[in-house]
Amino acid sequence: MSRVALRQWFGLADDDARPLDLEIGSGKGTFLVQQAPLEPGVDFLGLEIAKAFWRHAADRARRHGLPNVRLLWHDADAFLRNHVADETFRRVHVYFPDPWPKARHHKRRLIQPPFLRELHRVLVAPGRDGVAEVRLATDHTDYFAWMEEAAAAVTDVFERRPFVSPDSAGEGELVGTNFERKYRPEGRTFRGMVLAKRPG
Repeated sequence: MSRVALRQWFGLADDDARPLDLEIGSGKGTFLVQQAPLEPGVDFLGLEIAKAFWRHAADRARRHGLPNVRLLWHDADAFLRNHVADETFRRVHVYFPDPWPKARHHKRRLIQPPFLRELHRVLVAPGRDGVAEVRLATDHTDYFAWMEEAAAAVTDVFERRPFVSPDSAGEGELVGTNFERKYRPEGRTFRGMVLAKRPG
């Protein structure tokens, strides 16, 4: 197990205090290429396990000339457990993860209490601005209920808060990802929640 010097990926010293956000499941990179220009003082790391999407998102970030975005092709759980130090990220964004709808596949769902505790470990300590949070969104009713159960199991380390759309979301959008824009016309319901890291 070796910790990665993530800040060096952005040309920074290891002890630089510049905020770092993580997006798990970046897809085609829509959230990153929309949000990163609005927060030039924040660096964004996108993780994507599907190689074709990773390549597409990385190319989009390159074409948009975004110095504060990096994309990594990796499994999120393994990357966090094996390579990320404590108190690294300001926010973790998880938008529309695979719901694995069949009951026999539920064990593959990303959002589980142990994984949320791992996210708690890699989040910075909450500061005066209160930013140390996991942001979750899904269009799958059963998965949202599953997320609620997982969140209820970690109330000792997280406080649940209402979801507030990012500045990059369009009017009437929850997040404004490519996935949401593709399926919103079908009348799907999109839900989100924020899990804020408790002090101490």
